[in-house]
Amino acid sequence: MTKYGQFCPIAKSSEILGDTWSILIVRELLLGSTRFSQLQKGLPKISPTILTKRLRELEASGVLMKRKQTGQKGHEYRLTPAGRELSTVVEALAVWGMRWARDEMEPDDLDATFLMFDIERNLVTTELPDGENVICFQFPDLDDFSKWWVICEGSNTDLCYQDPGKDVDAYITANSVDMIKVWMGDLPLSAALREDRVTLLGEPLICDRFRKWFPLSSAAPVPRPTDSVRMAV
Repeated sequence: MTKYGQFCPIAKSSEILGDTWSILIVRELLLGSTRFSQLQKGLPKISPTILTKRLRELEASGVLMKRKQTGQKGHEYRLTPAGRELSTVVEALAVWGMRWARDEMEPDDLDATFLMFDIERNLVTTELPDGENVICFQFPDLDDFSKWWVICEGSNTDLCYQDPGKDVDAYITANSVDMIKVWMGDLPLSAALREDRVTLLGEPLICDRFRKWFPLSSAAPVPRPTDSVRMAV
């Protein structure tokens, strides 16, 4: 843990949350992840060793607690009151990042694995037909992880990057960059569909309701700064 040697509350907060991955672990816990495997899905580029270390540090700092799962193997992680209070900090970072930090994105930032996990956990399953629905997302521009299957039944969802061997009810096809732009609100969904940058094929009950069961990122509505605001001194 980095030590700044200052009594300033910003410095003390940064000692706890400023290490690599720490604030993103808090983000994932705020979004509902409770198990180690779920945290790995939301942070696909973190190593198990670093994740374990950061969880221990956040537990020692009183941000989260680790406890045995009732009637199951393994542990779960829950935010303490101090950790839950970070929700406003994370929300403020999301707004600031959408407005000011996203011009700095590089190709390595456009992670289809995180995109698909974020899509899966936000699907509006009540807008899908009753019974099991298998939806395949295809990214023809990718060599690896170019196909993802989301299996939905009721409120339960399961994300697979290997063919689950089930009949697919609908295919959603787009270049990964375009899908990320749609998800983040940088490319209007209506324009992407009209220009065939996102295409739908399959059961009409699924395809026709795409806009209802496929929500955008919660950060997508954040207004971007105008050119005049960017240039203001």
